[in-house]
Amino acid sequence: MPRHRSAVKRQRVDKKKRIKNLKVQQPLKKTIKKFQELLSAKNLEEAKTILKKIYSLLDKAGKKHIIHPNTANRKKSRLTKSLHRATHSKAT
Repeated sequence: MPRHRSAVKRQRVDKKKRIKNLKVQQPLKKTIKKFQELLSAKNLEEAKTILKKIYSLLDKAGKKHIIHPNTANRKKSRLTKSLHRATHSKAT
């Protein structure tokens, strides 16, 4: 247990921040996992609609600095590439 008043406050603030961050991170991770499952199941139309939701969640997380904005952009790019690859592998 912290003994100094500032350490007690820091612990309180950290707990609030952690809860706030988890409220954004958990839905994001679940949605990305669902997207990847749809890709592996070759359900591309539904994956496209979920990708739009992922874009929104990543942009919000980046804007709030829960994740770094460049990390959000990199994840968007990689997910889009994976959808593109799945779409074109289906055609051949």
